[in-house]
Amino acid sequence: MDPNEAERILTEAGTGPDSGVDLALTALALAAIDRPRVSSDRYCRHLDDLANDTARHAHEADDAGKRVAVLAEVLGTEYGYEGDRATYDDLQNANLMRVIDRRRGLPVALGILYIHAGRAQGWPVVGINFPGHFLLRMEGDGERVILDPFAPGRRLEANDLRELFKRLAGKDAELEKRFFDAVGNREILLRLQNNIKSRALRSGDVIRAANVLRSMIRVAPEHVNAWYELGLLEAQADNLGSAITALETFLDKSTHDAAKHHAATLIQELHAKLN
Repeated sequence: MDPNEAERILTEAGTGPDSGVDLALTALALAAIDRPRVSSDRYCRHLDDLANDTARHAHEADDAGKRVAVLAEVLGTEYGYEGDRATYDDLQNANLMRVIDRRRGLPVALGILYIHAGRAQGWPVVGINFPGHFLLRMEGDGERVILDPFAPGRRLEANDLRELFKRLAGKDAELEKRFFDAVGNREILLRLQNNIKSRALRSGDVIRAANVLRSMIRVAPEHVNAWYELGLLEAQADNLGSAITALETFLDKSTHDAAKHHAATLIQELHAKLN
């Protein structure tokens, strides 16, 4: 996958139906754009290996619980994938190339690999809308199982989920049904990239954060908040023309009146600086 191929994959992800997005390949394209001098060939082969090695056990997995156990065995035990607890905020944990190299990553990056291996078998595995920690849901034979790719591949029961959520949101927080709704492929990719963007901003790397936002827009051009954030960062970097373009795109796409008013005011101020 050369840089042009990576760009093509992102464009296709942003223009076609969400169901047609190849999740792992697009995540790999995002990683390749971030590391343009590194060949992605062996990473593509690794995705094939994960799928093929999962297939060796697939005939044994005729329900959701067994399918989760197969994924945990292949990715967690055979390949050694697990969450990076020691250096959780390391940017490498959200770059799929580096995740494959290190066998360590964030929940969403690891989850993409689990989804890839499962879907290659035709299994209905999805990411869910659980806040603060990316989880997966597997279905089969009338059963639904939640698994944590960070654990790695641990099956979570109701008590585990309540404990996890209270740890993330506070002891008085309660689970909601919507937390277990499936999220689309683009939303998963945005969640992956948002981890890089937020860490870049915390370290003061505005240029990298802006580049990540551009990649998010390529994958999901209708994600209006990315246009708004990009406009603010471009303005901060004194890229006035680019800031105006991003904010005007936000105005065209957004339905949020207060944010649109702020964007329109900022556009006027930027035009005044240009004149």
